[in-house]
Amino acid sequence: MKDSSFMAAALDEARAAAARGEVPVGAVLVKDGEILARAGNRTLADRDPTAHAEMLAIRGAAERLGSERLVGADLYVTLEPCPMCAAAISFARIRRLYYGAGDEKGGAVDHGVRLFASPSCHHRPEVYSGLAEREAGELLRGFFRARRPT
Repeated sequence: MKDSSFMAAALDEARAAAARGEVPVGAVLVKDGEILARAGNRTLADRDPTAHAEMLAIRGAAERLGSERLVGADLYVTLEPCPMCAAAISFARIRRLYYGAGDEKGGAVDHGVRLFASPSCHHRPEVYSGLAEREAGELLRGFFRARRPT
């Protein structure tokens, strides 16, 4: 599979999250060309503020591999990770992060705290932004537009 296929799988997870009434963010964790785990946001369904797509995918992959270190793994996510998720990406030692839409308000990679640029960050993944950015952004905008009065 190619990067675009993995991001397409993340977008599928985001659409499924939206269908459940969750903020449409999806994540896919890949190693050696194989999807180890995939998830969409489940904060409402799980009543868990940490049930972000990235966190769930990291947990699933760690369980599958039997290790808290995901060395050599790549994460594809539809939205720039927040501070919690960026920290988990670093702690998991994820090799590469690919994300779609930037998040000026809540992002922590290229916006906000820029966690990977912090001197206290022990592991910095390679970061590639803008993959399927238009589709990811439209999915989020449409979701929130439908929930906000005009």
